[in-house]
Parts: sequence; C-alpha cells; structure tokens
Amino acid sequence: MSENQPFIILVQPQLAVNIGMSARAMMNCGLYHMRLVAPKENHLSDNAIAAASGAEKILYNAQIFSSTAEAVADLEKVFATTARRRDMIKTINTAEAAAKKITDDLVNQTRYGILFGPERTGLHNDDVVLSDEIIEIPLNPEHCSLNLSQAVLLVGYELYKKQINVPDSQLITNKTKPAAKEQIGRFFSFLETELETHHTFRSDDKRIPMMRNIRNMFLRMQLTEQDISTLYGIIHHLEDKSTRQK
Repeated sequence: MSENQPFIILVQPQLAVNIGMSARAMMNCGLYHMRLVAPKENHLSDNAIAAASGAEKILYNAQIFSSTAEAVADLEKVFATTARRRDMIKTINTAEAAAKKITDDLVNQTRYGILFGPERTGLHNDDVVLSDEIIEIPLNPEHCSLNLSQAVLLVGYELYKKQINVPDSQLITNKTKPAAKEQIGRFFSFLETELETHHTFRSDDKRIPMMRNIRNMFLRMQLTEQDISTLYGIIHHLEDKSTRQK
C-alpha cells in the first residue's frame, strides 16, 4: 500500500457509531486519514470507540472541520460519492474506476479526498460542486441506500484491491505444492496399468478415449503432490482388499 493515501471525508455524519464503523472499514482497507465535517455527535464517544473495533487510532487522529470547503482546501483532487444524479456536468465513475484513477496518480504525490455525505440525506449540491468527479456505486434501483460505513468499505475495498494486486484466483496448497507434470504422468501410467490388469477396458478402442477422459478429469482438479500420494494409497488399498477377498 502506498503511504500517500486519500483522505476519507465524512460530511456532517449524524451518529457516532457510524463514524466508528467507518473507521473500522477504513482500517480494513489500509486507509488511515479521516476528516470529519461538523459531526453531530462526538467521534470519540464510547459508542464510536466500541464500533471502531480496534481501529480507534483512526478516530483519535481524525481532523475536524467546520465546512466541506475547509476540509478539501489543501487537497488537489476530490471525488464525491452520491447515488443521486445532480444537475451538474461531471464525470461519474464506478468505485473500481475511481480506485484505478487514484492509485495510478498516487505515485505523483497527488493529495486526494473522497467525500461521503450524511446518513439521511447524502451529500448536498454545495458539497458535490467542490468535487472534481463523482463515484456512483451501481446497486438495485429499487433500493440503493447504503449505510455510511458500507459506502466507505465498498470504495475502500476497491482502492485496496488496486494497490495490493490480489490475484483473481489462487490455489492454496498449505504444506504441499502443485504436482509436476512428470509426477502426474507417472500416476496416469500406473493407473492405466492397474485398469488393464483388472480388465477394465473392453477393447483398445475403448481404452484410449477412456484414459483421455480420466486424464482430463484429474487435470481439472489441479493435483498436488499430496493428492497424488493419496490416490496411490487408495488404489493400493483397493488392490490389497481385492486380493484378500480372493
């Protein structure tokens, strides 16, 4: 994560508990700079600290401003989060698109701010007009209302993903590792021999497509060394059991 993180600016938050939960969401996503504009309740109250659930240092370091204009005065670029289209000509971004723009520009030491409005009304037009661009999170049109901390988490999560480059998918192997092609090939040869020994194939014509299907089936499993060892054990166990029964 870059040290030059955007400032999360909560404009006139109404409930201390929501400020605390927003701090928790911020720390989940590696964001530590909170600014509060005219909060209605004490952001250091017991309710706020409890809701922060371990992220209270963000609350202790939060900066307080009397107006949105003051809160963004030292910043160079500002995004406003809103679910309502305003009568303004501004670029509207998804949270993912905004996260990419911010992350790409952080290397230039650009100071960013992201505005979040009051729980009941959202940002006012006078707040939105101070922003350069808008972040709109596409949700069900029948109900697109978000809790303040939910909105912070959704935007923060997209920022976090962009900066840590999480793979879309990965195989967790713990103490083993993916099996090499040579190991897999030896297992297939062993399996084919065992199947032939037990007269599984009715003819050569059946053997080739059947082994091909078996290979494809196992290869889709992303076999590990432990998997190969387990499969050998299963086959040997079944073979021993069959021999004893005879």
